[in-house]
Amino acid sequence: MEKTNNRRALVRDYKDRRVQAGIYAVRCAATGEVWIGGTPDLSTRQNGVWFALRMGGHTSPTLQQAWNAHGEAAFGFEVLEVLDDQGLERLGRASLLVERREHWRATLHAEELRR
Repeated sequence: MEKTNNRRALVRDYKDRRVQAGIYAVRCAATGEVWIGGTPDLSTRQNGVWFALRMGGHTSPTLQQAWNAHGEAAFGFEVLEVLDDQGLERLGRASLLVERREHWRATLHAEELRR
């Protein structure tokens, strides 16, 4: 019974956690290349990107090619901006993500990442 209650508490805590939306960069130290992405949940994004790259199926061909050429050790994940999206509906949050992602892409002369 204790295991069941513990599991329920963990699930409840996960569902109740505050998710932070934001903009992130993936950088290749070997080439200086930068890719910019936006996500509604920064806490899970690096794992998702790294998983796709390790499997060889990332949606960005240039990022996947750089990863294949230089290896995981050459890459870093950096949160550029945490968005204050409280009070925004889903569409407002999505628009803000697009706007801020484009700002950072232009500022850093980077490629855009899409999921």
